[in-house]
Amino acid sequence: MRLIIALASVSAAMAFTIQPPRSTFSNVQTSTALSAMRRGRPRGPVRVIEVKPPMNAEIKYDTLRVTVPNLSPTNDKQLKDTPLGVMSLTDALQKAKELGGLDVILINENSDPPVAKIVDYSKFRYEKEKKAKELKKNSKASELKEVKMSYKIDVHDYKVRLKSASKFIEQGNRVKCTIQFKGRENQHDRLGYELLSKMAEEMTQICVMEGKPKREGRFLSCILSPRPEVTKSINDKKRADEKAKKRDKKQMKETKKISKDAALSGDAATVVKESPLKTDLDEDDVGSLDDLLSDDSTDDLFN
Repeated sequence: MRLIIALASVSAAMAFTIQPPRSTFSNVQTSTALSAMRRGRPRGPVRVIEVKPPMNAEIKYDTLRVTVPNLSPTNDKQLKDTPLGVMSLTDALQKAKELGGLDVILINENSDPPVAKIVDYSKFRYEKEKKAKELKKNSKASELKEVKMSYKIDVHDYKVRLKSASKFIEQGNRVKCTIQFKGRENQHDRLGYELLSKMAEEMTQICVMEGKPKREGRFLSCILSPRPEVTKSINDKKRADEKAKKRDKKQMKETKKISKDAALSGDAATVVKESPLKTDLDEDDVGSLDDLLSDDSTDDLFN
């Protein structure tokens, strides 16, 4: 009974105990940690800061070698720039103003004297971005393909691997030939070296081995890269295909233009043919007019 009374008194004392005010330091620390976790790059596309070349009054050189773009009179195709010679910055600005309010852009400040170009900056930036896109499209990095096999590979399977590696190299890619060893096969790595050497010799006309085969744990590998002749032929074929595509596109545009002009001229001819202008009156129309004017009712109207 006394034990029960003691427990009841302790629980009542704990219930009526005044707790101290809670510190705000923990809340501040928690909010700071959350903000630190949320902090980072803002959402949205990555902003690209454009670096403009020095132009007009921003050029600090007094003497410049000035050029202007040369355009062919037929199709506005840009040719090699026409040099205007060495002149002062003031004369270059005056020349740009005479040519239609163009800009003097510093192209190469390391030459003696520095080279500047008189051109519209928006057009200059457009041409620069276009060249960068074409260069990026044409200079596609070669991929690294992999061909795996065992040193005990059968003749047919070996021919399949050899055919796949040749196909990858003729496409301009590098090939990693890997031989995998399992268990006690690790002591026969000499056979793996011989197999890789044999594979490289059979494809020596289209590829070369980069260094020597390397052993990495249970794997023995070497990298085969295409010869410069193969890469050159691939690039030439790519350029020829692009030229053919541009030529076909231009021919299609010319054909559409000719057909459109022919359609417009044909419509105009049909309109003139279907609705000719009447300049003379027919005899029946003249007779009907005479009958109308000679009627007695018209006489009554005018009398």
